[in-house]
Amino acid sequence: MLKTRMTELFGIRHPIMLAGMNWITEPKLVSAVCNAGGLGILAIARCNPKETRENIKQVRDLTDKPFGINQILIGPGAKENIAVAIEEKVPIINYSLGKPWFVNDVHAYGGKVVGTIAVAKHAAKAVQLGCDALVITGHEAAAHGAAATSMVLIPLVASMVKVPLIAAGGFYDGRGLAAALALGADGISMGSRFMVVKESMVHDNFKKLCIDASEQDTLYSHVFDGMNGRVLKTKEAEAMMKRSFPIIEAFQGALLVKKLMNLSFAKFLGATIEMLRAEEGHPLWVLARQAVGNMKHLKALNEGDVEKGILFAGQCCGGITDIPTTKELIDRVIAEAETTLSKLNTLKA
Repeated sequence: MLKTRMTELFGIRHPIMLAGMNWITEPKLVSAVCNAGGLGILAIARCNPKETRENIKQVRDLTDKPFGINQILIGPGAKENIAVAIEEKVPIINYSLGKPWFVNDVHAYGGKVVGTIAVAKHAAKAVQLGCDALVITGHEAAAHGAAATSMVLIPLVASMVKVPLIAAGGFYDGRGLAAALALGADGISMGSRFMVVKESMVHDNFKKLCIDASEQDTLYSHVFDGMNGRVLKTKEAEAMMKRSFPIIEAFQGALLVKKLMNLSFAKFLGATIEMLRAEEGHPLWVLARQAVGNMKHLKALNEGDVEKGILFAGQCCGGITDIPTTKELIDRVIAEAETTLSKLNTLKA
């Protein structure tokens, strides 16, 4: 068993976290990670407050272990969703893209706040704002890593702050966990690897696509949802790299998001304006691309459409070769990490 500052802070058995991924990290997968000794994270940015509360309760019906929620702070419904999570006293609140106004409220009931950053200079600010731990996202990651790789970013941040660090971006096995610990992290976050387990709701077509992919089979660009991010290489992803601004699809995607989040037109417009005004706010063309990306992402997840769908995925897909249960995966990663660390300890200076 590997005991680190991460396991001690969260009261979990293994230093492994499930990355918060919209429409993917649902109660079944979240609870499976928790029950296997890791930290399950429920992604709620795509939820309205009622759905957030229902999903939190579903997780609690399936596990009595610590878990967390993940919310993008500049998204529509962020304040309402965070308020629900606080009312429900969720043990860990993980956020990205914004300033956490809720730190004192979470600490009041004994909860922990975890910020997600992809740029080293943002780490000290997040700790100053009250974060108890940080997720450090490297360029290798699915979706929204920045320019620096995990190899560079983790030791930089480790030299800047004293809170526990969770390494994200490129981690899928025990050797990666051992490497992250050596670089100064206290555990790892895995997204792409957890997409390809039996409890994951990702369509089988895309699980197979991940398994068949090499480390070269991802694309990195702003075109997928308006922010620099990484997706699995598909025909549609490659076409999006060449296509001009998708005006018609943007409108269709915006209507889909409005419907899925059960927002009135006034509420949807207000949320858009709030995102534009936020410190990390984005221009309308970014929000339009987000709407398109969500539409194509759902086509991949729900329909398994490898022609028209896209799936956010990391470079580590090149190392994913099977579809284990969540427990089998976590047990394997821990065993590999322990073996790797034992071998390293036999080296002589």
